[in-house]
Amino acid sequence: MTPTLVQSHLPRTGASPRVDLCARARDWAEIQERMLVPLYEAVYERLEVGGGTRLLGLGCGSGLALLMAVSRGAAVTGLDPAQPERLALARGRLLPDGAPHARTRADTRLVEGGPADAVDPDLPAYNLVTAMQPIGCMAGDSEGLSELLEVAAPLARRGSPVVLAGWGPPERCATSSVLRVATKLAEPLRSTGSWRPALRDDLEKVAHRAGLKPDGSGRVACPFGYADVESAVRGLLSTGLFDAAVGATDQAQVDKELTEALHPHRRGDGTVWMPNVFRYLIARTP
Repeated sequence: MTPTLVQSHLPRTGASPRVDLCARARDWAEIQERMLVPLYEAVYERLEVGGGTRLLGLGCGSGLALLMAVSRGAAVTGLDPAQPERLALARGRLLPDGAPHARTRADTRLVEGGPADAVDPDLPAYNLVTAMQPIGCMAGDSEGLSELLEVAAPLARRGSPVVLAGWGPPERCATSSVLRVATKLAEPLRSTGSWRPALRDDLEKVAHRAGLKPDGSGRVACPFGYADVESAVRGLLSTGLFDAAVGATDQAQVDKELTEALHPHRRGDGTVWMPNVFRYLIARTP
């Protein structure tokens, strides 16, 4: 939610509200992105990501998933042309000035463009491709993903795993009730960015369109926990899921209704806690 805890594969259509994209990227990196750590850990554990892994991360955002793979010894390449502000933060995390080890720089690459720009004839083929920004909570959030995977798959060895992520059933995602605020406020625009409940075969449809063969799946608990309501609002807004609502109304209205929707999830100590389940699919390159 990525895009976004949603995918951002193609530019969004329609007018976009004016936002400070750098501030939003920081909110994503500092508040929201960590909510998906259990998902990243479950995938890496199942696939035994380690020193022999060459990972291509599509829509890598601000790089937390890549950083976790690097900590396991993997060589990683990340790209996110749709969100340069997040990619700049990933660069700071993964390629800091004065990195102590040359190997870290050589094995870690961040690409400004698309999958074709991730090709390096001097390096072995990738053996893992990930698209870890969950889809399935916003109408049209998988647009362009199959095409992106079609381009990326030939860069990996035959039979390599390709990982897709998505929201779980709405009845198991407490955040679904909060995301409905975006749909209600954006209704006058009937935007493709409106919330919708995840469907059981969202990930399989994307994989089949990309010519990939599904080969297993799993579900992971990813609760959204925030220090207070203000942090929760900032984190959720950083996903981009409320952009259409802001465009249809205004920022103050969205902030007000989002705060009200979070009230049932506020605990006695002021923290906000929303249990969620996310799903991942493992497919294989042809």
